[in-house]
Amino acid sequence: MRHHTKDKGDSGLGHIISDLLDHNIQVALPISEHLPFDLIAISEDNRLRKISVKFRRAVKEAIRVQGRSSWSDKKGVHVVVHEKGLYDALALYCPDTCKCYYVKSSEFSESLSLKLVTPKNNQKTGIKMADKYTDPNRLF
Repeated sequence: MRHHTKDKGDSGLGHIISDLLDHNIQVALPISEHLPFDLIAISEDNRLRKISVKFRRAVKEAIRVQGRSSWSDKKGVHVVVHEKGLYDALALYCPDTCKCYYVKSSEFSESLSLKLVTPKNNQKTGIKMADKYTDPNRLF
């Protein structure tokens, strides 16, 4: 039986792996899917980063993500808030832009919003423009 959310997660993971390899960053995949990260990115000088991968559609000209995971089973819906230090960065794949975005865990707390267009009021303070987060080498 296929799970739509699992398919999206697998798609996001595949796009992120491809993008990392295209940027000369090697990838190691953990054996367990119960770890708080989805892959380990390895720089050319052998530095390691634990990466949590997310598949996110653009909504209202932004890509939004919460610092938590959720799933459901026969016992109901479960939500776990991510603790600091569980992973070094988030890698987001957005099918609406066909791009990958990389955000250090130190750059967000409980939630994150990457803007795809400049705000109409030209606000700059507190705004994270998505295009500044497309190079995975920024994680090292």
